[in-house]
Amino acid sequence: MDDFKLFLELAFRHVLDWNAYDHILFFIVLAVVYSFKDWKRALWLITFFTLGHTITLALSVYEIIRIKTELVEFLILATIFITAFANLITVKKKNFHQSNINQFFALFFGLIHGLGLSTLLKITIEDSETKLLPILYFALGVELAQIVVVALILVGGFIAQDVLKVKRRDWVLILSSIVIGIILPMLFERKFW
Repeated sequence: MDDFKLFLELAFRHVLDWNAYDHILFFIVLAVVYSFKDWKRALWLITFFTLGHTITLALSVYEIIRIKTELVEFLILATIFITAFANLITVKKKNFHQSNINQFFALFFGLIHGLGLSTLLKITIEDSETKLLPILYFALGVELAQIVVVALILVGGFIAQDVLKVKRRDWVLILSSIVIGIILPMLFERKFW
C-alpha cells in the first residue's frame, strides 16, 4: 500500500507541478476544443494519453528503448506546439469540435510524453524488485491528475463561453495562441541539434 500511495503522489506532483508546466499546457491545447457537455469525449482524451505514455514509459523503464533526454524534451514541446497550431487551423472549420484529431494527438503524442515521464520513474524505482506495479500505480496517478486538469479546463471554458459569452471559436484561438506564445521560445532554447 505504501508503494501505491508513493507512486500515486509522485504522478500527481509531476503533472500538477508549476515548474514542469508542459503537461498542463499540453492538456490545455488538447481539451480547449471541448465544451463542458463534451466531458465524456474529454475523458477519452485523457485515457488515450495515459495509454500512449504508459506504453513508452514501460518500454523505457525496462530499457527496451533509449532516447536522449534532450531530444525527448524538445519533442514534448513540439507536440504541444503542433496541437495548439492544429487548433488554430481547425477552429475555423464548421464542426471543428467534432474532430477526432486531438484524440489521435493524445494517443500518439502520449508515446513521446511517456519517454519524458520515464526519467523520473527510473530514478524512483531503480532498486525495486518489480517495476510493473510502480509503472501501473504511476500511470493511474497521472490519469487522475489529468482528470483534475481537464476538469478545470472544462469549467474555465464553461465560465468563459456560457457565463461571459465568449464565442467558442475565440476561446480556442485565445488559449491556443497563448500556449504557442509560451512554447515557441522554449522550443528554440531546447533545440537538440
